[in-house]
Amino acid sequence: MSQPHIITSPYPDVAIPDMALVPFLFEHAARWGDQTAIVCGVTGRSYTYAALTDAIRRVAAGLTAHGIQKGDVVGLVSPNIPEFPVVFMAVASIGAICSTVNPIATAEEIGAQFADSEAVMLVTIPDLFDKCAAAARLASTVRDIVVIGEQEGAIPLTELFTHGDAVPAVHIDPAQDVAALPYSSGTSGIPKGVMLTHRNIVANLCQIERITEVFGTGDRVLGVLPLFHIYGMVVVMGGAFRRGACMVTLPRFDLEQVLGVLQQHEIRMANIVPPIILALAKHPVVANYDLSKLKYLFSGAAPLGAELATACQERLHVTVRQGYGLTETSPVTHFHPMTEERVQHGSVGPCAPSTECRLINPDTGEDVATGEKGELWIRGPQVMKGYFNKPEATAACMTDEGWFKTGDVAVADEHGWFRIVDRVKELIKYKGLQVAPAELEALLLGHPSIADAAVIPVPDPEAGEVPKAFLVLRAPMTAEEVMQFIAERVSPYKKVRQVEFVDAIPKSPSGKILRRLLVEKERAKAAAM
Repeated sequence: MSQPHIITSPYPDVAIPDMALVPFLFEHAARWGDQTAIVCGVTGRSYTYAALTDAIRRVAAGLTAHGIQKGDVVGLVSPNIPEFPVVFMAVASIGAICSTVNPIATAEEIGAQFADSEAVMLVTIPDLFDKCAAAARLASTVRDIVVIGEQEGAIPLTELFTHGDAVPAVHIDPAQDVAALPYSSGTSGIPKGVMLTHRNIVANLCQIERITEVFGTGDRVLGVLPLFHIYGMVVVMGGAFRRGACMVTLPRFDLEQVLGVLQQHEIRMANIVPPIILALAKHPVVANYDLSKLKYLFSGAAPLGAELATACQERLHVTVRQGYGLTETSPVTHFHPMTEERVQHGSVGPCAPSTECRLINPDTGEDVATGEKGELWIRGPQVMKGYFNKPEATAACMTDEGWFKTGDVAVADEHGWFRIVDRVKELIKYKGLQVAPAELEALLLGHPSIADAAVIPVPDPEAGEVPKAFLVLRAPMTAEEVMQFIAERVSPYKKVRQVEFVDAIPKSPSGKILRRLLVEKERAKAAAM
């Protein structure tokens, strides 16, 4: 076997302090006590740094009083509101583990996640209580539901504030103890809990200093990316608090609300995703707002094309940069330098500091040459501990030498800049959110009229990709009936949006669906149009 061809970062390695997450984030917060740490872009409710750190301590004491111990999992089902980081940080500060979930998920999806993670408590908002109560009945380990507000049958968050402000002394080993348990489908299959240690997240925040150095103490940053998602959780929330900035939260994406916040709060730098870049580049309503203070846009979670990046830059006179990462890597592994003139739009940039990469031919297991396609493998301090209670899934994507197999196909040029060009894994990315084909296929096969099913991603100009189902029927059924059947059972972003009826689903001799053949057929059809 040939020697590994390891591509390293152009930046010096970073020093990673041996600190737990919450002390690291708020290491300098005492200097910023009177400054606003977080404000709701809709209601104006806010916390100063002094009030935020006090609330975290009090909720941590309250969680302990309610029996939450080190290693327990607390589920958090909430939109972006000022109390989200209060709960998240309070859980992490006592050595417990916060598992976040998309608030638009169904009761079945929430219940499945919290049954898998063995959550003992759920925290949510009144509007989501009924759904979370139904989910709790599916997850037998859940003892209590806490509501941010008032709700009969739940513990109000305010009750957790009544147990003093002394955070119990808990020893946290940053390298081993898990702080966050977001869920990801990985390279295939159903969603799995990603064990991110305190050190994983602290390391990634150190690695992305070059992204966050364009804002600092007192600056305002846009908090529209969902905080349950690793991008919003670490890059936006973590980055803002570490640097003493103020995060302006929005509970959901509404273009005019986003534009209003950008204008009112004179935001200089915003972390966003390609669908928002598309709106900023193309939508006529943008012209009604003064965005002259906006200087930097950083895009992630899904590929950003060169033409769209350039169109947005030219319209708004801003610097557009992008990066790459995964839930399993805390998340950032690659990014464009924010301030250097040399940039390749359409690329995700070079490796982050202290990050190594290899590109592997999936068929031979050998490293590929510069300029050739290969599966991207990553090694660095931000790579997860593993999947929760899934040793086989962990072993399938992690080597003994610490390499994480991303399932994405990339090309690296002679400067060490990477382009993501394809996917080995079967994940669908709808507006940056993960949709697992296996999850949709299992639901489709539950319909009595469907004999066999396969789901693949197909390109979409607005969403990036949408799920398309190929179905073998045993009884007559329309495409509209198929789509309605799925829509009633999943979150909106997971809906099947195209359907094709076929005589057979291509499979390997072992019975594995050959989705790649369906993808290639779909591409050929699109190319011929």
